[in-house]
Amino acid sequence: MVLESTFRFLRPLKPTVVFATYWKFAVERQEVFFRRILGDEPPWSSDPVLRQYKFTNAYRAADRVSQFLIRHVIYEGDADPRETLFRIILFKFFNRIETWELLTRNFGEVALSSYSFEVYNKVMTEALSAGQKLYSAAYIMPSGGPKSPYARKHQMHLRLLEQMTQDELAMRIVECSSMSKAFALLRSYPSIGDFLAYQYVTDLNYSNLTNFKEMEFVVPGPGALDGIRKCFTDLGGLSEAEVIKFIAERQDECLAALGLRFPTLWGRRLQLIDCQNLFCEVDKYARIVHPEFSGRSGRTRIKQKLQPSPKKLELWFPPKWGINEFLHKPPEYVPHS
Repeated sequence: MVLESTFRFLRPLKPTVVFATYWKFAVERQEVFFRRILGDEPPWSSDPVLRQYKFTNAYRAADRVSQFLIRHVIYEGDADPRETLFRIILFKFFNRIETWELLTRNFGEVALSSYSFEVYNKVMTEALSAGQKLYSAAYIMPSGGPKSPYARKHQMHLRLLEQMTQDELAMRIVECSSMSKAFALLRSYPSIGDFLAYQYVTDLNYSNLTNFKEMEFVVPGPGALDGIRKCFTDLGGLSEAEVIKFIAERQDECLAALGLRFPTLWGRRLQLIDCQNLFCEVDKYARIVHPEFSGRSGRTRIKQKLQPSPKKLELWFPPKWGINEFLHKPPEYVPHS
């Protein structure tokens, strides 16, 4: 089923019913976010799929791990660029709050100035031996392959972080004139592919190291590629990255065409990283709601079940966004009525 009449302004793209679901999902997922922060009790949605399965927030920066990164990793500690990059990349290699807490319990402060491979390796190896996971299951971290000289994956990542600091990567990132150039620097390191480099440059941009516009550059991940395939029968000659940009620039028109109003992050529109993530999430959502549409991966199930947490979300965003003063105010809806 195509919705060309509804979305005629998107030509040459040919959308399917899944694209309409993309926006309905985005609105409901964001409404769930606001119900949570306003202190409502679960369940936060009448949607049976959202009540049963775990999905990321419409805004990447609002997710639990990103919130921890912004509040406790980026903006706690020495603001020196080298120290800031060290903390961000160290956290993101593992992308697991419990691993960061393991390090802070043992060292008090995680800092480049006091870093030692031997000491960090010892703490992590002992944690592994005790059955503790070091890495998040959110995405697969490459191990370096069978030719890696390291017995443990975390050893490879610690050495890679050392190489970045020796290369003065922080100062080179600071000097970059665009997100794409900073992406290319990160992409040049072993085991860091397109997906991870884009995630890392986005995380670095939450800090004061850079101030790139998030609407200037995007790299679709595997899940987003699947989602785009389900949302469109024909891309009209556009690349997947161009599709994400095309959609992000026309988000208000898409919502208006469906009669939807989206609760923004206090006036902050969905950025390219958010639209990219939403394509990934609608790929998962469509496995249940639109099983007739298949992605490249061929996956038919959603693995992670929702386990509602009673803890109230403590929000804090990069100060340069200028929205922290609105965190206890109602959302701003678009399109405006």
